[in-house]
Amino acid sequence: MAVKNYTMVSEFILLGLTDRLDLQVPLFVLFLVIYVLTLAGNMGMIVLIRISPQLHTPMYFFLSNLSLVDLCYSSIFAPRLLMNLAQSKTISYAGCITQHCFFVVFVTTEGFLLAAMAYDRYVAICSPLLYTAVMTKRVCIHLIGGSYLGGLVNSFTHTSGLLILSFCVPNTVNHFFCDTPAMLQVACSDVHINELLLVIFSGVIAISTLLIIIISYLCILTTVLKIHSAESRYKAFSTCASHLTAVTLFYGPVSLSHLQPGSMYSQEQEKISAVFYTLVVPMLNPLVYSLRNKEVKDALKKAISC
Repeated sequence: MAVKNYTMVSEFILLGLTDRLDLQVPLFVLFLVIYVLTLAGNMGMIVLIRISPQLHTPMYFFLSNLSLVDLCYSSIFAPRLLMNLAQSKTISYAGCITQHCFFVVFVTTEGFLLAAMAYDRYVAICSPLLYTAVMTKRVCIHLIGGSYLGGLVNSFTHTSGLLILSFCVPNTVNHFFCDTPAMLQVACSDVHINELLLVIFSGVIAISTLLIIIISYLCILTTVLKIHSAESRYKAFSTCASHLTAVTLFYGPVSLSHLQPGSMYSQEQEKISAVFYTLVVPMLNPLVYSLRNKEVKDALKKAISC
């Protein structure tokens, strides 16, 4: 076991994605393009939903909040990663804790939002006559508020746990951002409680949100299979296609990142998975919902023609 110097630190060194100098410039350009597309796509989606009366429905209310979360989410990571690739690898203690805090807020909120959107699709397809009565503005606001509250509670728990730890030299974090497991590796204090809380909270949140999504879609599948018209079945499935794609894009990389078996754990694989769910997914979500959604495409054409 490496001996740690118990000198308290005021900053950390983020090792980043790679130490290969020949990859720094190509990666910088790639991630800059991804970030610009993410900002344009998500801001565009929010504005489009805002100015298009035909998109003032619960489904698009959830989608606008998903775009807002993705916008904030990517802005936590992209600027810091670009600085890291430009050889500015140090981050202050306060900056690291702040980044961690907002990361946990938005990653948790996105999971809850995807579950709320699955419930919305369940009500729309399985109980269409009751949809407007069930998915009222008040219910939608409560679901959105609950998603953000869940993110805040989860973030408060883990960030508070980090604040009571002591961090020592060497102060190198083997990641491109201040992720919880990476931070625990450089702590001098006993981290068993932090690790236990991480497993419990992550497990409960992941299982509960995935259960809501799976049960919602099992009910949707059962209902759709009872529809005799092929055209109606296709229409019902098409309304869910974008959301299912977004769920797969989000939970796929997150699962690869955090559910690796201990004997097969790879820090490099974890970094690559983290790039996808922190940077690539926020860029792809607006494309998924615009390219696969007729209402969004019609609203975009109308907005451009005005």
